[in-house]
Order: sequence, then C-alpha cells, then structure tokens
Amino acid sequence: MTADASRGDALTSTGPGTGRAGAGLGRAGVTSVDRQSNAPVADRGLAVAAAGPLGVSGIDRREASDPRADGVGPAGPSGVAPRRRLVDRRWFRIAGGALLPLVLLVAWQLASTSGAVPVSMLPSPEMVWTAGVDLAERGLLGLYIAISTQRVFIGFAVGAALGLVVGAVVGLSKLGDILLSPTLGAIRAVPSLAWVPLLILWLKIGEESKVVLIAIGAFFPVYTIVAAALRHVDRQLLEAGRAFGLRGVRLLSVVQLPAAVPSVVSALRLALAQSWLFLVAAELIASSMGLGFLLVDSGNNGRIDRIFLAIILLAVLGKLTDAVVGLFERWAVRKWA
Repeated sequence: MTADASRGDALTSTGPGTGRAGAGLGRAGVTSVDRQSNAPVADRGLAVAAAGPLGVSGIDRREASDPRADGVGPAGPSGVAPRRRLVDRRWFRIAGGALLPLVLLVAWQLASTSGAVPVSMLPSPEMVWTAGVDLAERGLLGLYIAISTQRVFIGFAVGAALGLVVGAVVGLSKLGDILLSPTLGAIRAVPSLAWVPLLILWLKIGEESKVVLIAIGAFFPVYTIVAAALRHVDRQLLEAGRAFGLRGVRLLSVVQLPAAVPSVVSALRLALAQSWLFLVAAELIASSMGLGFLLVDSGNNGRIDRIFLAIILLAVLGKLTDAVVGLFERWAVRKWA
C-alpha cells in the first residue's frame, strides 16, 4: 500500500513545487489538461491521473503551443524548418528553363556570323530582329499576331466545347460509344491538309473555313482523352456516389468530372497545341493575313529572316497560351481534383 501510494503521489503531483517529478515535467514543458478537477482516477488500485473536463487524460500531456517539446513538429526534430530542394525553388526553375534557349541563341549567333552557314540559309538573330522591327513599324506585325491569335482562340473554344460534350456521351454511354466511336475514329485519321480544299469549296476563303479547320484540330484530342478518362473512373467512387443518391447529371458533375479533371486539362493543353498546328495549315493555303500568310509570303519573296521571325513568334505564342492553360490546370486540380 505504501509503495502504490507513493507511486500514485508521484504521478498525480504535476503542479510546480510538488516534487522532483513534477518539477522535472514542468521544466520539460508538460502541463496537465485536467487541473480543474480534483477527482482522481484509479487503475488497478493505482491513482494515475485526474478526470478533467476533457475526460480521463491518463498521463499529463505536452503543451500544444510548444511543438518542439517532443522533438517532432512543423519545425522538424532540430527546431529548424527543412530546407527546400534546389529543383523546387522558383528562381532555379526559371533559370533552368531559360538555359537551353540561351544556348541555342548563342550557337545560332556563332554559326551565322562565323561563316560556317551562309546567311542565305541561316540569318543572324540581329537580322531577324530587324525584320520584326520593320514589320512592327509598318503596323503589320501586331495585326498578324492579333488575327492568328483570334482565330486560334475561337476555333479552340468551339472544338474543345464540342469535344467535351461528345467525349462525355461516348465515355458515359455504351450506346453512344457503339454508335459514334468507329466513325469518329476514322475521321480522326484524316490529315489536316485534306480538309482545306473541301472547306474552301464549302465556306470559301474567309474566316469561317479557318475557324472550322482549327476547331477540327482541337476537337479530337479533347474528345479522345475525355471519353477515355470518363470510361475509366474508379467504380468505387461511382458506387459511393450512387449510395448517396446521385444519378445522371448530378453524378457527372459531383463525382465523374472531378475525377477526370487532370485528364481533361491535359486534353485542353494538347488541343491548344493542335489548334496552332491547324492554324498554320489553314493560313498556308488560304489566307491574306496572319502568321501563316507571313510564312508563305516570305517564302515566295525569299525573305528567310521573316520566315524565322514567323516560326519564332508561333513558338512563343504557343508557349504563352500553354502557360495560361497550365495556370488554369493548377487552379482546377486544387479546386476539384
């Protein structure tokens, strides 16, 4: 009895000045959450703690305000925040992404100015810059960029919207899959340039033919990826949604689409890249303005510096629009996925 009592006294004395055990725990940042009650709790005849407002504590707990008390917490075992890896730092990602273009630019400058490649085949970066400045001063460069970008955005919006709808029908309905998949699979195999003569005959040389061709290019990546993503949604998620009474459109909007968000955004990025490819196909053959027209006109006039300028502008615009969709991807995945 005396041994158990002494052990119980040692465990229940947690206030300051009640003994060496209590003082040691106090110095270690330990406090009792049950000090407001004096009713001891017995376990096998041994008083182990007091029952406080939060119930039986068993033993005194460390203060929540001191994450370093147990050596593990947000700051880590040593109390110092873990260092971020170099590849995770924003400045390193920006510098790493710009490294290869800078190397290519330097190699291009050396090759064109050293005489290793004739200027008629590889103009220097300065010549390309001068050609761009000349077109900008004449008011043509900005006009060509604006027209091409407008065509891409309109065609991409139309094609991506149709691709989402048809992809959802094919991915969610077996009947839709049976009826539509074979025909759309055959149409998808048609090269982009094969559509140009037909669209010119149907829609003439105007904005409609170009926008329709771009929409065709944007439609198929979205349709294909969305249909496959919805077709392979986890069945356990579907069963859980149906258990909560979700059916039809509600099941699609609450369960299936959020599960397919990463695939849908990847489809949009691929469709946007396809839109720029189909834009050039449209403007190469039937256009009087735009970057594709600049390519054709420069080729006919032997202006290789303008050809390089148009290619570089297409690459930069494609990358910028892809970066915009990438920002949307981060937001969509964080919100729905």
